[in-house]
Amino acid sequence: MRVLITGGAGFIGTNLTRRLLSQGCDVSIFDNFSKQVHGDNKTLEEDISQKVTLINGDIRDTDLLFKSLSGIDVLVHLAAETGTGQSMYDISNYFEVNVQATANMLDLIQNTYLKDTIKNIIVASSRSIYGEGLYNCREHGSFTPPQRHLDELKNKKFELYCPKCQSELKLIPTTESSRFDPQSYYALTKQIQEQIVLLYARTNKINAFALRYQNVYGPGQSLLNPYTGILAIFSNLSKQGKDIDIYEDGLESRDFVYIDDIVEVTVKSILYKQKFVGSLNVGTGIPVTVNTVAQKINEYFGNKSNISISNSFRLGDIRHNIASTDYLNEILSYTPKVTFEIGLNNFLDWAANQPLHNPDSYSSSANILREKGLMISPGEL
Repeated sequence: MRVLITGGAGFIGTNLTRRLLSQGCDVSIFDNFSKQVHGDNKTLEEDISQKVTLINGDIRDTDLLFKSLSGIDVLVHLAAETGTGQSMYDISNYFEVNVQATANMLDLIQNTYLKDTIKNIIVASSRSIYGEGLYNCREHGSFTPPQRHLDELKNKKFELYCPKCQSELKLIPTTESSRFDPQSYYALTKQIQEQIVLLYARTNKINAFALRYQNVYGPGQSLLNPYTGILAIFSNLSKQGKDIDIYEDGLESRDFVYIDDIVEVTVKSILYKQKFVGSLNVGTGIPVTVNTVAQKINEYFGNKSNISISNSFRLGDIRHNIASTDYLNEILSYTPKVTFEIGLNNFLDWAANQPLHNPDSYSSSANILREKGLMISPGEL
């Protein structure tokens, strides 16, 4: 089987490549080695560099993309601009890379001989397309609540309440049928991207999986990008004994899913023998608060950092979201298995041995958001 992975030099792509090579697949990688993610590195990991075909280029380069798509059976589309905060001011770039480049790619396939060769497309979607997760009100049932109001956030009212009776809501796992309510431009581009791919697949009667990844983590993830990955950010600060500043009240939660589970689900989608066009949540269904993440990381590195709750908040952020994995298990007979405790220790054992990175990059990114009016701090309330 011949597989092209766009964004294949990244965290998920590299781990996926290893797995596919072990199963005898012929793998090509298309990547631009973004400086924000890769730093000055422009090469693949040593254990895979001589076993794959590497195409170094921009996903918006249609000529290069056409050459890369020639002769493949399965397309795994991971290439994207990521990060909710950055998307709120880098709007055009996010739409060019995530939406227009995907449309261009499918246009190439639709209108050339590639239409007859590519039979399965896997696209990395995101839990962010839901906005807030699914909640239950004792009186009014389950629903996705509307976006939190600025006035509520300014008054430190971070949790979500029923808009009809004002009672506090209980978080429940978000199902694939939950409504879309993207609250950042990144989220909106991922929603459009997955719908483009699924519409193409339905029209042309091929398979397509839009995998709605939750918060992916594990050894090998980028420690450079200040806009994504609180595990990477907090571990870099804690190793150096720098202050860890937590937004809101620290009780906001995320569903962290380990890289091995992500790879397993993606491989099952690639090798799927039946017919399928649709979206699947990929997460654990277990919420972990940001406070918990910071405390566990700080403990690992000897409690050298001061952890503070700032009550600052970023526009575009959500409060909670956890995945329902029932449909994932129904279609692919799989439920993510690695617990956060085990996965976090694996990540920290690896991160502890990585080079130190500039601790000011995170605060610099926060300052950019603040300058653009996208982050509000207590002194500005």
